Amino acid sequence: MAIREFRMPDVGEGLTEAEILTWYVKPGDPVMDGQVVCEIETAKAAVELPVPFDGVVREIGFPEGTTVDVGAVIISVDTEPTADTGSGTELREEARTELLPAAPTEVSTDVRAEVSTDVPAELPADVSAARPERRPVLVGYGVVESSAKRRPRRPANGTAPAGRGPGPGPRPLAKPPVRKLAKDLGVDLTVVRPSGGDGTITRADVHAAAVVDIGTREVVERPVPVPAPTALPDARETRVPIKGVRKATAAAMVGSAFTAPHVTEFVTFDITRTMKLVEELKSDKDMAGLRVNPLLLIAKAVLVAIRRNPDINAAWDEAAQEIVLKRYVNLGIAAATPRGLIVPNIKDAHAQTLPELSKSLSELVSTAREGRTTPAAMQGGTITLTNVGVFGVDTGTPILNPGEAAILAIGTIKLQPWLHKGKVKARQVTTLALSFDHRLVDGELGSKFLADIAAILEQPKRLITWV
Repeated sequence: MAIREFRMPDVGEGLTEAEILTWYVKPGDPVMDGQVVCEIETAKAAVELPVPFDGVVREIGFPEGTTVDVGAVIISVDTEPTADTGSGTELREEARTELLPAAPTEVSTDVRAEVSTDVPAELPADVSAARPERRPVLVGYGVVESSAKRRPRRPANGTAPAGRGPGPGPRPLAKPPVRKLAKDLGVDLTVVRPSGGDGTITRADVHAAAVVDIGTREVVERPVPVPAPTALPDARETRVPIKGVRKATAAAMVGSAFTAPHVTEFVTFDITRTMKLVEELKSDKDMAGLRVNPLLLIAKAVLVAIRRNPDINAAWDEAAQEIVLKRYVNLGIAAATPRGLIVPNIKDAHAQTLPELSKSLSELVSTAREGRTTPAAMQGGTITLTNVGVFGVDTGTPILNPGEAAILAIGTIKLQPWLHKGKVKARQVTTLALSFDHRLVDGELGSKFLADIAAILEQPKRLITWV
């Protein structure tokens, strides 16, 4: 027996802890190098952790819902299991599982029924030695073909095994987390059309197959773990643990509010022409199949305004006592998700065309809602947009995302009486609020930048003439 410990890694930049959301294995389960064993939530994103060695799980260090420090042992694996490490029944179950050709963490009783019972009561000293041709591969992608062949057990009635349909048929390729998602949503993976590399089924494929009403196109969403509230005996208060994204957001906002001197400016203007342009673009052949909405054109207006006022796209380096002027734009988009508010960003948004920007925005939003945003997607932002208008509010005074010089809040767009060409008419009006770091941005620069955005959206043809 050789016990190896897998410790909680730092999956971000300097993160100190993470919460265990879901375990995909339990003690006694065999695992392979590269197999995802659990999903964790850091201060930035939900991340799947693969184990780096083969063996049999001996101990799970922490239950689901526990916040664990980086470096703590979360799982112990016996890399040289022998007959002395468990009962005969347990070892026989492990041996049967090792013979299966698919991901070992999700073995159905129907599949086990096929495995020959001609299995020795004891395993060799090294599990891997019993399967020399089976080199570890990424779970869910099958295994390397072996010269060893196993004759399937024939049922007594001569029919196909229960639950397996007529004929053997290949098992759908999907990672354990995707299989679990399919199980939660009641989706049969054998009828899902894969879109991943090598014919692999992804989370998006499962969600697409989970449409419960073709007429309304309502999709069953993946249940997201939330902190369990604690109710006091008199039920007049409920306490919710501060952890994960909310804990990180709180710390970042406090640090930003008390480090960078915030200034917020507002502008209210007529956005009617931009709303008309949105409708025109929806029928444009170059935008076919892409999502066109006001946020897309506001984002493009911000990028054009940055080109005209490049010093707004900067950062304050306290340690070096330098101002860092950035000649690229990683455009952050604040996204409200079941896990809390996160701010992923579109890398090099300044270099994207309008169709490319539309695609990037759609991918960013869908990934965030599904809880698949990676830590890398939330690092390196240079300026942020937050659309509070979707909640029906006029505007707000946003707090800077740490390390950035400015953040723009977009208010709701609504019909208001407005003086247009000398007459009061009903026009679509909105309010933008720009918060900026007054160490980096003075009143003149902040005002010019905000005024440029409003001018572009009042007369969207400037998107062409000002580029």
